[in-house]
Amino acid sequence: MKSKVLVVTLFAAGIFGIPAVQAQTEIQWWHSMSGQHNEKINEIARGFNASQSEYKLSPVYKGSYPESMTAAIAAFRAGNPPHIVQVFEVGTATMMAAKGAIVPVAKLMKDAGEPFDPKAYLPAVTGYYSDTQGNMLSMPFNSSTAIFYINKDAFKKANLDPNRAPKTWKEFTVAAEKLKAAGQSCAYTTGWPSWVHVENFSAWHNLPIGTKENGMAGLDTEFRVNTPAHIQHIATLGYYAKQGWFTYSGRRQEGEDRFISGDCAMLTSSSSAIGKIRKGAKFDFSAHFLPYHDDMPGAPQNSIIGGATLWVLAGKPAGDYKGVAKFFAYLSRPEVQMDWHTSTGYVPITLAAYEMTKKSGYYDKNPGVDVAIHQLNHKPPTANSKGLRFGGFVQGREIFEEEIESVLQGKKTAKAAMDDAVRRGNDILRKFEAANK
Repeated sequence: MKSKVLVVTLFAAGIFGIPAVQAQTEIQWWHSMSGQHNEKINEIARGFNASQSEYKLSPVYKGSYPESMTAAIAAFRAGNPPHIVQVFEVGTATMMAAKGAIVPVAKLMKDAGEPFDPKAYLPAVTGYYSDTQGNMLSMPFNSSTAIFYINKDAFKKANLDPNRAPKTWKEFTVAAEKLKAAGQSCAYTTGWPSWVHVENFSAWHNLPIGTKENGMAGLDTEFRVNTPAHIQHIATLGYYAKQGWFTYSGRRQEGEDRFISGDCAMLTSSSSAIGKIRKGAKFDFSAHFLPYHDDMPGAPQNSIIGGATLWVLAGKPAGDYKGVAKFFAYLSRPEVQMDWHTSTGYVPITLAAYEMTKKSGYYDKNPGVDVAIHQLNHKPPTANSKGLRFGGFVQGREIFEEEIESVLQGKKTAKAAMDDAVRRGNDILRKFEAANK
């Protein structure tokens, strides 16, 4: 009887032209983008799903970066991982150490036969997420870097040239003093203090954060953030705080809100904040390269990225990975990247997307939004400036921030603080190394 029903169904389909229904393969994507960025991710998924009929991409918000990464690893161990998980840059070493849990992107694209050329992506991005042989491990997605913002109206009030932001920390000192004298309650603040003043400071001045190419060449690495140059910079920040030129705002993006409110006249923070600043600020502002110490040889070099990439988890049917590869190829399209870049403030991950955006006139109409791209590509990345890969660096970064805070509060000298940062940070590295041998 069942066979007769099947024959009748097939016959009817042939006569009436009813297409056979083919079930779509679902591709799960766990991410940490909330608010407007979450809406944009859903839009990207709809675009991919409309571009083909074989796969259905399903994005799911899973909380903060640490929460989503922890949940994905737990799901893998339980035998039910998502296909894709968004992981922040400091989680790279942890993902690599999750033996058997990931499918490297270079292998994924090759196996699926999808076009893939690492040279098509921004060098500062690919270097961060590639192994020592140059094979990309994860797919770049939301990439940003630390840049420098100024309140042009506040500069005018302080009789400073609003069209000339400080390029060096010496010039910064002059501006900060004049801003305070003009009644500015907060001359300068920062977001993400370790990322800006240790990690990007090191890359920008072509200094090592640690041995073994900042951990990229092996787990047996040690921190090197207590060099004379690092100590000088942290001591300078301590001096600024004592003079009332630097107001500390916290370890995350709190400084961005103080800049937007007009409380603080200068800010170092993520380039991805530019959209939020443009929307919320009631004053004229501009974005610039990070200041540098002109007495340090090699500066300025290039900055390093923040943000996150998309990691592919193992344990799914082989056919599913063709769908993941198709999505990554779609995500890398210039028009998709241009839309993501112009909508969010994150940098476009491919050179073609940057050129497309440039030709559209977007940068001419929105000055400053390409500062991050130029700063990331200011010079070819070196072993000191292509990124970092330290085990347990979520905790390591917190240690750096604690020690910086101790200097700003006058509790420690910069040398004592950075020596302690190295000692405490190396303890984290040794524990990670022992657990992943």
